[in-house]
Amino acid sequence: MSLTPRTRKAGIAAGAAVFALTLAACSGGGDSDPSASDSAMAEGSSSGDSEEPITLTISTFNDFGYTQDLLDEYTELHPNVTIEANVAATSNDARTNYFAKLGAGGLADVEAIEVDWLPEVMEYADLLADLTSDDVAGRWLDWKTEAATDADGRLVAYGTDIGPEAVCYNADLFEAAGLPTDPTEVAALLEGDWDTFFSVGEDYVAGGGGAWFDSAGAIYQGMINQVADAYEDPDTGDIIDIANSDAAGVFTSVTDASADLSAHLSQWSDDWYAALANEDFATMLCPGWMLGVIQGAAPDSTGWNVADVFPGGGGNWGGSYLTVPADGANVEAATEFAAWLTAPEQQLKALANAGTFPSQNEALTDETALNDAFASGDSPTKAEYFNTDSLGTIFSNRANAITVSPYKGTSYFDVNDIIQNALTRVEDGSQDATTSWDQALNEIAALG
Repeated sequence: MSLTPRTRKAGIAAGAAVFALTLAACSGGGDSDPSASDSAMAEGSSSGDSEEPITLTISTFNDFGYTQDLLDEYTELHPNVTIEANVAATSNDARTNYFAKLGAGGLADVEAIEVDWLPEVMEYADLLADLTSDDVAGRWLDWKTEAATDADGRLVAYGTDIGPEAVCYNADLFEAAGLPTDPTEVAALLEGDWDTFFSVGEDYVAGGGGAWFDSAGAIYQGMINQVADAYEDPDTGDIIDIANSDAAGVFTSVTDASADLSAHLSQWSDDWYAALANEDFATMLCPGWMLGVIQGAAPDSTGWNVADVFPGGGGNWGGSYLTVPADGANVEAATEFAAWLTAPEQQLKALANAGTFPSQNEALTDETALNDAFASGDSPTKAEYFNTDSLGTIFSNRANAITVSPYKGTSYFDVNDIIQNALTRVEDGSQDATTSWDQALNEIAALG
């Protein structure tokens, strides 16, 4: 049975009592014209000209690069606007809050969503503001916009970043284990498939190194993002036979390799952050946004570099959007704010702040501007911290190496989360791989 807007709202509201998280309160105020041009959005527009005070709330997760300085730029252009920002600890926390409150009230004026739960979001597109405007037409990569456009042609989310992946490595640890340290040489060393990556890891361990990579979950994510139809049939949307799928083979490959090569950490855990700061593992799979995470967790490290390579060719991990809930108090002003944040100029600033690689066509066309963005921002800059002035070139190359855009239906996030939890149980020693996989299959079957 299909859900009407009314039954969708009722169902989501019922979950709010269970899943509600606290966000900054928002106050009502005058709305502004959402159809202002890009130049007006960059230099000042109608909400800035209004004298009526507006409080806009924005909720993100991890690090979008929306520093206080960047937000202050907006309020300088719009003196009547106050911005209250909330950052969830993880995307899972943000997702729980989003679906608990969507249609029931209580969300921020601007809400960030992750690409992996976008298919679920699109099921409730009628609860989101229509962000379609001639002023933003053609701003993003086609696939980025198409994924956020509903059946009625309404654009309900503005693209922020994409996640082309490279390999981050600690040159100090490589040198101690007798491996090359120059980025070009490391790229040549790791060029090939996942077996090559694991084989070099075995050489690293044999050379006296510790853990080769941080987390089985991270490696699994890198591998599964190269599978076109990982969990669902793109024709029907139904969950496929996971027990006999590519995902099963990836799970086995990862758990086999992890036994000797992993630091056995759960990404985003306190132990993971501590191990990153202590340089307890040699490599990480690195989308652009991970650079800010590494630098933030290990500010005193001097050994991290980025190699222009990725096992299996290319892959995209992550990428996000900004949405505007339709029941918000300041929909028009929030739309204007979201448009400003996702303009190429601001996305290059976010890139400098957090390494979030832009999805905007204009921002992607100038390799020099991308390199310059990585070389600007806080001291040390991303370029200085990662010991290269070519980060923009590296991630442009990695974006061009992506050949698979995985199908992600409404069950993708849930299935992936179940398998990630299964990997965590193996990593922490609470279950062996076979037992944990069997439990995962039972949980996936229960999804229906």
